[in-house]
Amino acid sequence: MLIAIDPSSGEEVRRVKCDDTAAVEAKLAAAQAAAGPWAQRSFAQRAELLRTVATYLRDHRDQLGAYMTEEMGKPQREAVGEVDKAAWCAEHYAEHAASYLADEELASDATRSYVRYQPLGPVLGVLPWNAPFWLAFRFCAPALMAGNPALIKHDSHTPGCAQALEQVFAQVGAPAGLFQALYLENPQVEAVIQDSRIHAVSFTGSSRGGAAVASIAGAALKPTVLELGGSDPSILLPDADLDAAIPTICLSRMINAGQSCIAAKRIIAHASIYDDVVARMRTHLSGLRLGDPRSAETDIGPIAREDLRAELHRQVQDSVDAGAVLELGGTLPEGLGYFYPVTLLSNVSPEMSVFREETFGPVAVVIRASDEAHAVAMANDSDYGLAASVWGSHDAAWALGQQIATGQIVINGIVKTDPRLPSGGIKRSGYGRELGPHGIRAFVNAQQVWIGPKQDS
Repeated sequence: MLIAIDPSSGEEVRRVKCDDTAAVEAKLAAAQAAAGPWAQRSFAQRAELLRTVATYLRDHRDQLGAYMTEEMGKPQREAVGEVDKAAWCAEHYAEHAASYLADEELASDATRSYVRYQPLGPVLGVLPWNAPFWLAFRFCAPALMAGNPALIKHDSHTPGCAQALEQVFAQVGAPAGLFQALYLENPQVEAVIQDSRIHAVSFTGSSRGGAAVASIAGAALKPTVLELGGSDPSILLPDADLDAAIPTICLSRMINAGQSCIAAKRIIAHASIYDDVVARMRTHLSGLRLGDPRSAETDIGPIAREDLRAELHRQVQDSVDAGAVLELGGTLPEGLGYFYPVTLLSNVSPEMSVFREETFGPVAVVIRASDEAHAVAMANDSDYGLAASVWGSHDAAWALGQQIATGQIVINGIVKTDPRLPSGGIKRSGYGRELGPHGIRAFVNAQQVWIGPKQDS
């Protein structure tokens, strides 16, 4: 049984029965049956469906966003924004899939040689709880436009979101079996990955979960894309525009109650501006409102689960015990729900938990760098390599940014996912890319075509 708990109250809001063996078999068979006809549709025909889905999402944004608010505590305005972003992703691939997957001419000794991109067949997306609509469309929009049926397995704590997404496709008349949700506990996913009708797997979640999925898929010789955890550095150089940088970094750190892989988690400030950065962040963060995610006045909602809040508090307390200075928050509130206060730690050093581990919650940490080389060394001193940002004059920031080992680097801006640009990490942050032209090519067979007769060189 999949049980959804409202994290703002701790009360159960939904129970969804897990799929039994017969139900899983029926869904896999339906996906397989849909694969051939969908692959035969033109890009224009696939795009027509995706555009209709996008319109439906926007027309029902309030109702759909409410599922996220109810099941994982996303503030109302952020939830509505996530539905809109999912619609944008569907529209982007509807418009650009044909050019992304156009035949690629390559010279050889053939009369003509080129690469064409063909569908694989049904693909599986194993998704987390923190962005249930956006991450579903980050996976399914390119997969569907590439000609593949998509099955999603959402986190067991957000079954209502999965049901709502299935209904979106049903309401717009999508072909049977084209988009389906699997209602499974994590251990049940292994058999689905191993099934011969699943041709590729996309996983977003923890490094530990990603390693397990990669092992299972690898044993079955199936390609995977893994977007895993992050402990993203944000470096502030002496000439950084703090009026622009501080609000942006605070937004990056606190959006979705800080429950984001690509949030700015380690703020590394040059010693010459360190005290000013801490003071400005304290002022900015102290103005954020923690409360009921259904209220339009709320900036920060609850942590999604009680165990996640307990782990976050453990990281904060361990770091304070090791010498970090608690500038804001850090105290478990009384009352219902899994709320955690906006927290700011200064005097953080590399041996502390909040530096070494991924922190998933509204906790910002500021680290002092003696110079630029020290800042780069600390930015790279991590098992993760998802994204990073650097703030300063263009030339200085870009020169430093080129030395940081991550899948994304942003100069004087917020790290975000964008349908137009590839996203992904290195090291324990995963491999492969989603979004942009690179993302859709994760779900296709790049077939070499050689047409004779052979030509003399």
